[in-house]
Amino acid sequence: MSARPGARAQPISAGVVSALVGFTSAFVVVLSGLAGVGADPGQAASGLLTVSVLMGLSSVLLGWWTRMPITVAWSTPGAALLAATGTVDGGWPAAVGAFLVTGVLIVLTGLVPRLGALIAAIPTSVAQAMLAGVLFQLCLGPVTGLATDPLAVAPVVVVWLLALRFLPRWAAPLAFLAAAVVIGVSIAASGDGIDPATLVPRVEFTAPAFTLGGMLGIALPLYLVTMASQNVPGVAVMKGFGYDVPWRRSMLVTGVGTVLGAPSGGHAINLAAISAALAAGPEAGEDRSRRWIASVTSGSVLVLLGIASAGFAALVALAPDGVVPAVAGLALLATLAASLQAALAEPDERLPAVVAFATAASGTAIAGVSAAFWALVAGLVVRAVLRSGRPAGRVDGRVED
Repeated sequence: MSARPGARAQPISAGVVSALVGFTSAFVVVLSGLAGVGADPGQAASGLLTVSVLMGLSSVLLGWWTRMPITVAWSTPGAALLAATGTVDGGWPAAVGAFLVTGVLIVLTGLVPRLGALIAAIPTSVAQAMLAGVLFQLCLGPVTGLATDPLAVAPVVVVWLLALRFLPRWAAPLAFLAAAVVIGVSIAASGDGIDPATLVPRVEFTAPAFTLGGMLGIALPLYLVTMASQNVPGVAVMKGFGYDVPWRRSMLVTGVGTVLGAPSGGHAINLAAISAALAAGPEAGEDRSRRWIASVTSGSVLVLLGIASAGFAALVALAPDGVVPAVAGLALLATLAASLQAALAEPDERLPAVVAFATAASGTAIAGVSAAFWALVAGLVVRAVLRSGRPAGRVDGRVED
């Protein structure tokens, strides 16, 4: 018996929702991250276009190739890391070089099993604490925004809170929609307009530069965050729905995609984690053999959104002070909560995790290397010292009553 027309359309509708939620929830974070490491508005818009199109094409390729609902996303935690890192020695070209190295490392992870095992050996508590410290700075955006311009930021926060209560999946997209209304009102009041030239999709290439600050301050933390917060959880989410993701093929596709996108500003693409459930779950239909259509649909919509992304970037560029950081912070709050929970889950790991968190949250660069790298170093050193001479599996770092 053939499937009902409505059931046959379910994978397509799930793919559309997956793409819309994934893009509108975090594109502001991507723009903020690229600008944070030195991109000008044109270069940031090029990077957004690049990662959107590449993750769309990768979703189509992996879905068609594996007949699984595998979706590819940009590295949202990675973009948050960039926003908190700031410009490194060598500026934007050094950041582009770091993106390129990140892609090479992802490819090597697919080809060399030992490298994947080495990443898995990094304690989850320290890695997640580092990420939480990075996110913490950005999640202050709604608070500082309310202090800077309460009339502009308050409507965004209110819409986000109400959506979180009644439509949690759409909370971040609706917050951006509220921000777009605020920006539109601001443009109308000021009489400024959007230059039509900025709406035309444009790719800007930058010759990569390779500096120590770029490698240690961007490439290594970006690679670790992308692997620990996106690729590994992405595989786990798919496993929960009964799909065994082909690791090597996935790393090769996303790694090569990252390498190809680096010169035009793309920071990293990876397996989707949270949004993966939208294409792989029951929303994509009861017939599991057809759910791969959702990933192909999602990828196709992402390509279209990427082509139109110049308009999103132009709109963000005209936002009143505080609005864009507020939207980015609201979009990252759930990720911050999950990172803190993972970092502090084990009592014996809490003190090293707190040290890593505090170091990353300080935002202090030492010797031209970002705080994210030193957070990993500090957390691992404290953990090693506390474990020295003690029984295996125990770190006496708990706070006494």
